Amino acid sequence: MTYAAPIDEMRFVLDAIAGLPKIAGLPGYEEATPDLVSAILEEAGKLAGEVVAPLNHSGDRQGSVFENGVVRTPDGFQEAYRQFVEGGWNALPFDPDFGGQGLPWCLATAVQEMWQAANLSFGLCPLLTAGAVELLQAHGSDRQKTDYLAKMISGEWTGTMNLTEPQAGSDVGALKTRAVPNGDHYLITGQKIFITWGEHDCAGNIVHMVLARLPDAPEGTRGISLFLVPKYVVNEDGTLGPRNDLRCVSLEHKLGINASPTAVMSYGDSGGAVGYLVGAENQGMACMFTMMNNARLAVGLQGVAIAERAYQQARTYAFERVQSKAIDAGPENKDSVKIIRHPDVRRMLATMKARTEAARALAYLAAAALDRAKREPNDAERAAAQARLDLLIPLTKAWCTDMGCEVASLGVQVHGGMGFIEETGAAQHFRDARILPIYEGTNGIQALDLLGRKLLRDKGAAMTQLILELRAGLPEDESLRAPLAEAIATLDETTAWLLDKGAQDIARGAAAATPYQSLAASVLGAWLLARSAVEAAKGEDKAFAAAKLKTARFYADNLLGEVKGLAEAVTRGAEAVLAFEDDEF
Repeated sequence: MTYAAPIDEMRFVLDAIAGLPKIAGLPGYEEATPDLVSAILEEAGKLAGEVVAPLNHSGDRQGSVFENGVVRTPDGFQEAYRQFVEGGWNALPFDPDFGGQGLPWCLATAVQEMWQAANLSFGLCPLLTAGAVELLQAHGSDRQKTDYLAKMISGEWTGTMNLTEPQAGSDVGALKTRAVPNGDHYLITGQKIFITWGEHDCAGNIVHMVLARLPDAPEGTRGISLFLVPKYVVNEDGTLGPRNDLRCVSLEHKLGINASPTAVMSYGDSGGAVGYLVGAENQGMACMFTMMNNARLAVGLQGVAIAERAYQQARTYAFERVQSKAIDAGPENKDSVKIIRHPDVRRMLATMKARTEAARALAYLAAAALDRAKREPNDAERAAAQARLDLLIPLTKAWCTDMGCEVASLGVQVHGGMGFIEETGAAQHFRDARILPIYEGTNGIQALDLLGRKLLRDKGAAMTQLILELRAGLPEDESLRAPLAEAIATLDETTAWLLDKGAQDIARGAAAATPYQSLAASVLGAWLLARSAVEAAKGEDKAFAAAKLKTARFYADNLLGEVKGLAEAVTRGAEAVLAFEDDEF
């Protein structure tokens, strides 16, 4: 279960797809020189491969444990996290005024992929902290930024997201956690579940971002406020004060990510946990969306990462495992061959490779839009980048995580029976991947977001602009151009149908939203692979360029056909979904 970061591939996607050289010219990103980028990728790859990855299998077997009120992470996690913090890895994209390095998010995204691929359970800790930092930078008070940002940016303190309650999962508006004003702070009481890294032994303090209701708050999401609730209250001088009135009640027993402590948290058992309002009263969901959108991009990247890890392992196994003679061997040749020689194994590996590379390109493209939305000096260009980012977030989160599950499953299949045996490690990738389409908003919720907040709200303007760019960027190679042009036309037609029918009948639109989301992402993924082939052909590495062209053609010939079926599921399948009566299920 080794892992080697695909640094050459990452660097190519950063330059050719994300446009890092241009992003490095934006105000505040001047430090992202080619030499620095290369050094960062190389050093991060070493830490991921040599320190973090070896803990993946052992951490899965050992798991985090909860004993006598204390959560202990698996052996080696504390030391690995210490090295992570000392290396400054958590600080890459954040504000230099608070100890950050001020580097582009697309570069930080490539580095984050390494942590997630090396060890998904480990990578979840900095993933949540990054989102909490983004939230505080955008909505925190000056005092909150002074007290918490520097330590969170360094990674010395970690962050969490507290939304879910036993009776309130995706329906966040049903939450019951309460916040009562008490002088310069609030007293928080309630219980939260599924809190990733909610309690652990790797950091000096844990900063919980908690959604709760004030006593006179209106019902539903309009009455939710956001509070910063630290494990240890921070003194006036910045030192840690007393333990807050919060505790871990238990850890969840899960299908995967066993080394990640997923906590049930109780607040206010002894009168109320000290919490500080972030943003305005009853505006908690608006503030939390800053963290959620950051996390949704990061979770989409996790899909890429687990796919890369599964692909690397399946590829290695296919070149080592000897079984059966080649199907085209003559009768006189009875020698068994490595399974990479078998056509169906090659088909599976090619599918894994194409899906992973397309998803990586999509995730890095979204991160680049985030950079431009933050740094473009022109207001119109900054707004356009934000519109593109808003459109890409649900596509990235949903499609990349679905793809991660598919690729991890194919990885098990390549191993055959040995893939079903835990010792090989292929099963762990499959188990770990399965949570990704669920958390940070299920992929069905992403589809509803794409339909309601992205398509219907702007009457398809952002998607129409994307489709125009796809058409303008068609490759000259006819083997790619023809199937891509047809797929883009299908996306255009299906978008028009959904804008019409979805606006007339929201239930019908909702029934069509998920296949539409998959359709749009599949077309974009195919286009990004074609663009990769075009860009690679401009370089001096002919073997790399040839491989990129073959990957793009494989996708166009073997995977892009799914677009027609998805279009049928949108335009005709929605009615078939709604035709069922409740008692027919």
